[in-house]
Amino acid sequence: MAVRRIKIIVEYNGTGYHGWQVQNNAHTIQAEIENAIFAITGEKVRVTGAGRTDAGVHAYGQTAHFDTESAIPADKFQYALNAVLPKDIAVISSEEAGPGFHARYSATSKTYQYKVINRITRSPLAENMAWHIPEPLDFDQMAAASSFFLGTHDFSSFCSSGHNISNFTRTITVSQWSRDGDYLVYTIRGNGFLYKMVRIIVGTMVEIGLGKRSPAAVPELLADKERKKSGITAPPYGLYLVRVDYD
Repeated sequence: MAVRRIKIIVEYNGTGYHGWQVQNNAHTIQAEIENAIFAITGEKVRVTGAGRTDAGVHAYGQTAHFDTESAIPADKFQYALNAVLPKDIAVISSEEAGPGFHARYSATSKTYQYKVINRITRSPLAENMAWHIPEPLDFDQMAAASSFFLGTHDFSSFCSSGHNISNFTRTITVSQWSRDGDYLVYTIRGNGFLYKMVRIIVGTMVEIGLGKRSPAAVPELLADKERKKSGITAPPYGLYLVRVDYD
């Protein structure tokens, strides 16, 4: 049987996992999907994701690929995998991709959302799904700050240690806050993201919303290129990988 490359889109609740990437002695999304593929095909394959989401981070549309010699039709992998995957992971589509397709390196942009619940009382329904901030947030100030992230910038000030990259320049095409009742939702789209970049951006804007900084601080932080000057890192459980785009 010829080897085929299968592209899948995966939705998951990351609460019970140590992130996407396989790790020794850790429960991960990637490992669960690889185990599911083995269960239905008998093949030990490596599943490659578009992004390595951290522990506790969720996804509506993580894209991944794997190679298989299985005779299962490409569009049936969705159903076969969902029959054996745990309830907090689901394959929402599966299709055959060309051999040149790569879930990570073929991506042209990614879209993330971050959810904040802004009210005095915590919400049991938002537990592990949104960042609860009981103090009032100035939505207009946060919205003003978000516009400064648009365009091409060096995001050194918004990258956590623990990376192995040398190029910190990324282009952001969408950066905006919206309001949905008690929820404030930040949407950001770009051609790539640094380690914990979205969470640091959100943490910085929350400090602006709390009146600890001005929106005008954002251009200064981008120019300074120093992580220690930017804001806190927002918790992982408010972050969602929404979609990955390809040419």
